[in-house]
Amino acid sequence: MSSLRIDRVVTTGVFELDGGTWDVDNNVWLIGDDDEVVIVDAAHDGKSITEAVGDRNVVAVVCTHGHNDHVTVAPQLGRQLYAPVLLHPGDQELWEMTHPGESFWQTADGERIAVGGTTLEVIHTPGHSPGSICLYLPEAKALFSGDTLFSGGPGATGRSFSDFPTIVASIRDRLYALPAETRVYTGHGDGTTIGTEAPHLEEWIARGH
Repeated sequence: MSSLRIDRVVTTGVFELDGGTWDVDNNVWLIGDDDEVVIVDAAHDGKSITEAVGDRNVVAVVCTHGHNDHVTVAPQLGRQLYAPVLLHPGDQELWEMTHPGESFWQTADGERIAVGGTTLEVIHTPGHSPGSICLYLPEAKALFSGDTLFSGGPGATGRSFSDFPTIVASIRDRLYALPAETRVYTGHGDGTTIGTEAPHLEEWIARGH
């Protein structure tokens, strides 16, 4: 059996919501081994993602939430790689903004996704969007946080479909229950750890973002 791999692909594109556009770099995470892999988020550029996948079997394309910069090429990859696209149904409306008429497989809190001899656990963490999820890999004490938790604070909640008190509750009640040494692999930028971020929750609440 080959060993666990966590590969990072950085893609560049545009995030669009509420009539605004922003240039963004996204982290796409590939979790698995030399034989099979789960793709976490399908941002911007399918070619760079498939090149990183190589000849491995893709178990699933998991979208941490429905914002267009995280689902850009999800249907394309699903068809090309013969893999189900997973998204929490709470983000159906956001998904439809980018991929009207396209279907996805619904994922849910507590679901387990087996890949490469290990298992990813789905944690529903609404706030950045209603259907935001994180993926926890107990074997590696690794959390793939999408846009729920970053180095220095929670994901943005100043746009439609988001709510600051809700994301605070998700981080406090769900993510801070994980071991402090848990490494956080974020949807954008550099990573962090649960232990690094946990002491600052009250500061974030006081500043309101």
